[in-house]
Amino acid sequence: MLEGAYAGFDLKIEGPGIAVITFNRPERLNSFNIAMKRDLIEAVTQLQYDDDSKVVLFTGQGRAFSSGDDVGGAFNEDHWRDARSNPVIKGRHDALGTYSSMRTISQGLTRAVRNLDKITIAAINGAAVQSGFSLALACDFRLSVPDAKLGSGTMRMAFLPDEGGHHLIVRMLGVARAKDFLLRGRIVDGRQALEMGLVSDLAEPDQLMERAMALATELAEGPQVALRMLKHAIDNADDLTFEQAGMDIAVRTAVSDHHPDAKEGWRAFAEKRKPKFTG
Repeated sequence: MLEGAYAGFDLKIEGPGIAVITFNRPERLNSFNIAMKRDLIEAVTQLQYDDDSKVVLFTGQGRAFSSGDDVGGAFNEDHWRDARSNPVIKGRHDALGTYSSMRTISQGLTRAVRNLDKITIAAINGAAVQSGFSLALACDFRLSVPDAKLGSGTMRMAFLPDEGGHHLIVRMLGVARAKDFLLRGRIVDGRQALEMGLVSDLAEPDQLMERAMALATELAEGPQVALRMLKHAIDNADDLTFEQAGMDIAVRTAVSDHHPDAKEGWRAFAEKRKPKFTG
């Protein structure tokens, strides 16, 4: 069963197909251990194939969204074998082991969220740092409370943003501002993050989930095939020439224009009513 308890988070399907993933390690500021990352990758993979799930919403319990990797417990045996999905074989604590873990697990989680066809939302209820920040950046929408603390901050411990966060920050801020943000280990609050374009909108703590669920509902009731086609076309456009981007969206349009949702959208427009998309 897709819903239920996983290592470090709960998954519940709510409303019109909204998969809510809630990080539930508030005593550790929802930091990610290896089992939690493994289960997150598996859950996101399963959600890709679950037709009843249209939008995926991430949030956290307590005062943090996620404070990043649980560095202190990284080599605790339980952190490797406690995944609900197949446990991870404990890796080697050497250069090759670090490389393999980064590519397979840490970057694998960021990649899984970024590549998901469903629309993704991060409801940032508190600190979102390091890999927690990168997971939020991999989402399509980010709503944050004003007092949240957001950033990589890895330079403060002489670590690198190895989960792929540097790539996402460069795409959003540009090279010069990304260097200022990352090399100086900057942590910004929600208001500053909104000004920088790192989050989509702000909401007070008591309104965050209501606002996030309203957005999720709006998107879940939209034309799912067209939404997913456009989501990836926008992501791709940043790396393509105009001609390449034009070719990419033309191929996608050849699918979406002939989907029943397009016919319903046209009829609803002509009849001056709200469309009822089937997905």
